[in-house]
Amino acid sequence: MNNTQKFIQENKQRFLDELIELLKIPSISADPAYTQDVNDAADLVAKYLKEAGADNVEVCETEGFPVIYGEKIIDPSKPTVLVYGHYDVQPADPLELWESGPFEPVIKKTEIHPEGAIFARGSADDKGQMYMHVKAFEALNKANELPCNVKFMIEGEEEIGSPSLVNFVKDNKEKLKNDVILISDTSMISNEQPSISVGLRGLSYVEVEVKGANRDMHSGVYGGAVPNPINVLATMIGKLIDEKGHITIPGFYDTVLELTEDERADMAKIPFDLDAYKKSIGIADIQGEDGFSTIERASIRPTLDVNGIWGGYLGEGAKTVIPSHAYAKISMRLVPGQDPDVVTKQFEDYFPTLAPSSVEVKVKPHHGGKPYILPTNHKGFIAAKKALAETFEKEALAERAGGSIPIVALFEEELGTKSVLMGFGLNSDVIHSPNEHYGLFNFYKGIETIPYFYKYFNEL
Repeated sequence: MNNTQKFIQENKQRFLDELIELLKIPSISADPAYTQDVNDAADLVAKYLKEAGADNVEVCETEGFPVIYGEKIIDPSKPTVLVYGHYDVQPADPLELWESGPFEPVIKKTEIHPEGAIFARGSADDKGQMYMHVKAFEALNKANELPCNVKFMIEGEEEIGSPSLVNFVKDNKEKLKNDVILISDTSMISNEQPSISVGLRGLSYVEVEVKGANRDMHSGVYGGAVPNPINVLATMIGKLIDEKGHITIPGFYDTVLELTEDERADMAKIPFDLDAYKKSIGIADIQGEDGFSTIERASIRPTLDVNGIWGGYLGEGAKTVIPSHAYAKISMRLVPGQDPDVVTKQFEDYFPTLAPSSVEVKVKPHHGGKPYILPTNHKGFIAAKKALAETFEKEALAERAGGSIPIVALFEEELGTKSVLMGFGLNSDVIHSPNEHYGLFNFYKGIETIPYFYKYFNEL
């Protein structure tokens, strides 16, 4: 790997410049106003893959945004690694909280990133991490040190639940055939302590509507006599979690696979500073389900959170009305043993029972995804651990991630292979929030580490 590492060191600035061009594109898949931008990002990723040396690069049309495919088959008898990533990003709202433009990348030094970090939407999730794989492949290819076959599948709808990727995977099983899937769309413990995510939470996402009168009403004339949908909705939401932090939906926990005491003891070994955690996000205290640590609450336990709530008058000044409608978006993170379709149905059945007869309630399911687990005796995990030891000179720990990548479980079902989640981000990167950023240390360390994954997986 000497020539590969030499190539990386000689081309660092170019790698960064190319990433910055990709980050300038507002490829927001959730908003139709950015459709052209998402397609532009797809075209640029395809261009970068071709320039890196991938063969048979395609912009594969789907029902939604394109999937970018490319490959380098050096020997059919050798193992094949399928790299997955995404080029779409979350909406940048609220824009007023960004210190610089979300699509005007800037590099700034921070306490955690003294060498600098790229501030831009998508820098960590997932353009920066996805692009590490393109550049690691380029380095291996140019140095003639690629030890195995590599395929790329880069999509543009991950942030909206990957609706088009489902059929793409089912329709292209032979093209996507692989021995392991490698993904960098997660985080590690710290820049001093590398880790590998061996679990992901699943997801059930719903939108609810509470309807009262047939129009907005004067709060003086009708107040106290008719239902206020916002008041009702707030009360209903308050009943979804009890005083011990338990979710009250009947049957919600019935199939949860509990960790053993030994597994929980291993989790307790993960370095964690509670005071630093609270300080980093500006809170005075933590809360959550009784009987579990903060790390456990944020990774191995199911959750229910309101992601947005609205209704009534939202303009400047005052308007004394009782609104006719109130709405909320609610997500539930799921853990192994839970099925998103079952949980969504449980919510649909339960939530309306919390309402008084004076209102109507509708529940609209959105996207979801199943939880995922990677055994630590899997060859992909072992290869990742060896690769991280090469570049960090420290043993990587196994940890569960609290987030969801809904498509990962589908990969296993349809392609029959496991995914290795070797992410290089940090929880402090504030993905999905204003001022998202990604450390230059992390970007370059990822590019340096990925070639060793190929090396060790091929040997194993």
